[in-house]
Amino acid sequence: MKRVFSTLLALLVVSSAVFGADLSFISKEISLQKDEQKKILVKYEGREKLFKFRWTLYINDGLVIHRSYGKIVGQNILYAHSKNQSFKQELVTRGAVYYDVPYMLVKFKEFDAKKNEAKFQIFLFDRNNEIKWKFLKNK
Repeated sequence: MKRVFSTLLALLVVSSAVFGADLSFISKEISLQKDEQKKILVKYEGREKLFKFRWTLYINDGLVIHRSYGKIVGQNILYAHSKNQSFKQELVTRGAVYYDVPYMLVKFKEFDAKKNEAKFQIFLFDRNNEIKWKFLKNK
């Protein structure tokens, strides 16, 4: 029994060391009213791109999201209490230099019907700490 326990403990330590680097991230929580747009300036390698998203409809527990990053636009329907509660936006084009690209993950946490407000958690996964982000104020 001791051998099994020590083997499991060693496996846990090794896996956390291997996968721990992949899980380094920073996060921020925000709340948005309907059609209120959140803008995040993303900077890397002397470049700047604007990531924008907003929600337009909440119906049947689904939140309709409109988003854009540079020339890439998209739409998602997110559900707070299911597998489909987030979307991923890669921040750098994949290539020889960037195979494991930095990305942003936007997670829908909950909807406050009284305030007509959606709450999100935004994660920035960047293994090499090359990305800088700045949350811009809405005008």
